[in-house]
Amino acid sequence: MTGTDSGPAPGPGSAPAAPPSDRWMDALPQAVLLTRAGLVTRVNAAASRLWGVPQERAQGRPVLEVVRRHTLETLLERGGELELEVSGRTLRCQASRDGECGALIVEDVTDHRRREAELREATAVLSHEFRTPVAALRGVLEALEYDMPRDLSQNFVRQGLQETERLARLVEDLAVGFRPTRARTLPLTEAFARAERLLSAELNTRRASLRFGQDFLVRADPDKLLQVLLNLIENALKYGPPGQPIEVLTFERGTWVEVSVLDRGEPILDAESLFGAHTRGPSATGQGSGMGLYIVRSIVHGWGGQAWAERRAEANAFCFTLPGVGGL
Repeated sequence: MTGTDSGPAPGPGSAPAAPPSDRWMDALPQAVLLTRAGLVTRVNAAASRLWGVPQERAQGRPVLEVVRRHTLETLLERGGELELEVSGRTLRCQASRDGECGALIVEDVTDHRRREAELREATAVLSHEFRTPVAALRGVLEALEYDMPRDLSQNFVRQGLQETERLARLVEDLAVGFRPTRARTLPLTEAFARAERLLSAELNTRRASLRFGQDFLVRADPDKLLQVLLNLIENALKYGPPGQPIEVLTFERGTWVEVSVLDRGEPILDAESLFGAHTRGPSATGQGSGMGLYIVRSIVHGWGGQAWAERRAEANAFCFTLPGVGGL
């Protein structure tokens, strides 16, 4: 590798303009810094912006005076690659040497790393969301193994088809992301009935019942709303005392409708922390991803609502809001 200047490095402020053959470097999105004998011989426009040094002032200066980081100075001396976190940005830095000449290329990969993190999170969310329809389908198939009246078996078939359609929509979410893209107006009782039907086996096992509040017309994606209800009611069944009814209360809050799922479990000291990804409460037992409440908040935020938890008298209340259309 050769520097862009064959003679001695010019002093600060005395550098000539870059020759035409070098001007293509200024079109690069990556920051490029060239050196010779420890002095900067050329920086492109992106490097000038990154380090806040005009191109003509950078030439002829020691590397450290331009990059202002010993880590990068050492990287230039040894060659190699590393990533740096600088002011909330992730920079991928590559350096190479050829005798006295060196080159440093710095690329901002913040958005790339953010997309990678979102993909990992999306995978975790999908794995959690798939559990409910898969479990429902398993229950339907197990029930259909036994002889039963035709009308009852047809009811199970319809339920299985409904969950199959839900699985198909989840597969589509792999491409379009997690946001309510199929919002429509529906009564809350429609979502309540679906949730109660899907949880009937667990309700029987725990000798529990569901009590629902006043019906309201709301605007939401029915499957996303169902996922929120299932997560909250399942948590209430797990952490509330067996045999106690689970209350699902509804309130009108201006143009919004608040839904609260109450259980009479032990008070939660730091409920807000439970809405973080991969977070489980101190009393959680068995296997779990710790994604349930994170998914609830993500879905609710998607339609512009809020999700939170609070203590009400002798009960824990897990609440969310969704757009209302008007009381029935």
